[in-house]
Amino acid sequence: MMGRRAHILLWLALPATVFLAVFFILPLIFVVGDSLSDGGAAFGRVAADPIFWSGLRGSMAIGISAPLFSLVIGYFVSLHMARKSERFRAAMMFVISLPLTFSGLVIAYGFILTFGRAGFVTTLLAKLGADPAVIGGFIFSPLGLGFAYSYYLIPRVVMILLPPLINFDHSQILAAKSMGASGFRAHFDILLPQLVPGFISAFCLTSAVAFGAYGTALALVGTQVNILPLVLYSKIAETGNDLPAASAISVVLMSICILVITVAETVTARKGSRSAKGGKSAQSAMVAG
Repeated sequence: MMGRRAHILLWLALPATVFLAVFFILPLIFVVGDSLSDGGAAFGRVAADPIFWSGLRGSMAIGISAPLFSLVIGYFVSLHMARKSERFRAAMMFVISLPLTFSGLVIAYGFILTFGRAGFVTTLLAKLGADPAVIGGFIFSPLGLGFAYSYYLIPRVVMILLPPLINFDHSQILAAKSMGASGFRAHFDILLPQLVPGFISAFCLTSAVAFGAYGTALALVGTQVNILPLVLYSKIAETGNDLPAASAISVVLMSICILVITVAETVTARKGSRSAKGGKSAQSAMVAG
C-alpha cells in the first residue's frame, strides 16, 4: 500500500520536476558554463570593473532600504487586517495581491503616470505650490526606485506577517496591561518578539526580490542608477557583447539571492523545530500531570 502511494506521489511530482529542470536547472547549467567558458577570466574582469562594485553597492542599498520600508508598512497593514473580520481580510487580500499580477514594466509606467513630471500627483502638488521638477524627478531617483519596488514588496510582507498576527493570543496583551504595562510596552515586549522569525523571513524574501528586479528599474531609471541587474543588462545590450562577464554577474547575483533566501529558510526551520519541541514538552507535562 505504501509502495503504491509513493509511486503515485512520484508520478504527481514528475511534471513539476520536469518543469524545474527545463526552466531552471538547465538554464542555470548553461549560465554557469558560459561564465567559465574562458577559464574563469570573466570573473576577473568583473572583479576589476568599478562599475560592477558600484552596481553591487547600489543593489545593496536598494535591497536593504526598500525591504525595510516595506516591512514597516506591511506590518501595520497586517496588524490592522488581523483585527478585522474574515470576510474583510479576504477582500483586502484580493486587493493587496493585485500588484503581484502586474509585470515590472506596467508598474513602472503606472508610477511614471502618477508621480512623473506630468503625473497626477505631481500636477496636484504643483497647484499647491510645490516644484514639479523636484517632485517629478523623485520617482526617477534611487529613492524613487525603492519606493516603486515597495509597491510589490508590501503585499509579500503582508502575506507572511498576517497569519501569525491572526493566530496571536491577544489575552497575553490583556494580561500584561492588567499587571500595569502600557499598551506600547505590552506590544513591544510580547507581540514583536514572537514575530521576529516572520520579520526575518519577510525581509529576506523581499530583499531577494529587490536584488533581482529588472523591468521596473530599466523602465524608471534606465542605466542612470547602477544596480547589478542593469549592469548585467549593459553587458549584453547594443553597447556591450561580453556574454561571459554577463554570465559571471548572473552567477554572483543568483548566489546573493540564494544566500538571502537560505537565511530565511534557516530561520523558519529553526522556528518550526522549536515549536515542535515546545509542543512535545507541553504534551509530556500534561501526561505527567
